Amino acid sequence: MRLLKRQSLKVYVKQLVPNSGLRGFGRLAALMMICMSFSLLQRHKTTIYLIGDSTMADKSVRAYPETGWGMPFHYFFDSTVVVDNRAQNGRSTRTFIEEGRWKDVLKTLTKGDYVLIEFGHNDEVPSKRSYTPQDQFVQNLKTFVTDTRAKGATPILLTPVARRHFDSTGKLIDTHPVYGPLVIKTAHETQVPLIDLEKLSMGLVQQLGPETSKLLYNQLEPGEHPHYPKGVHDDTHFNELGARKMAEMVLHEMIRLGFPVTHHLSPKR
Repeated sequence: MRLLKRQSLKVYVKQLVPNSGLRGFGRLAALMMICMSFSLLQRHKTTIYLIGDSTMADKSVRAYPETGWGMPFHYFFDSTVVVDNRAQNGRSTRTFIEEGRWKDVLKTLTKGDYVLIEFGHNDEVPSKRSYTPQDQFVQNLKTFVTDTRAKGATPILLTPVARRHFDSTGKLIDTHPVYGPLVIKTAHETQVPLIDLEKLSMGLVQQLGPETSKLLYNQLEPGEHPHYPKGVHDDTHFNELGARKMAEMVLHEMIRLGFPVTHHLSPKR
């Protein structure tokens, strides 16, 4: 295949300058220039950056079947789109910035790219090292937005995805009563597109109810999986099914909001 590509390029060079008298080094130089042009064209892709916490992050093999919703999101798009998942377990807006992770995103973020921003789980808990006071949380979100726009890219704010936490009557409890609304308020103030993932995911979990909703989360009995020999009852992190459902919600909202990148969906999704 590579041989055929090289031969076709040589033919193209001859067709491009058939009577130019190029010989030896001259023809080689022309061929190299064309190869470089093709390479630049191939690298021109739209990148969707995902920044957030463990509910979005890529997981190690030993964590399986725990799955962040950013993992299946990659498969929704064709080869012209790259999904670059920078989300990390345990991170808040503050620690994501302090650790230089946002700075690393900005190094490669370019015009036409997208940044999906979903934080809150770790910002809102005062007992966690990642805790971020409300005013700083808002300012950090605005920093993400401002920096993204400065690069000519599109920021999208997402409210934190729902935890599975029901009361005794079977009603799902909102575990982000403060930081979720702060995301919504910030989106309105900065006129940034908003995906209310908390509302959407809470609707699904409530519809499924206390028992059936376990099928979305990393819930395993002892001996059911070698990675969790003692079992696990996790009401925050998803399994493959749950991650897929959350990713689909995000994609459908992006389609509804009319983002041009959604014109490049994979036919196999």
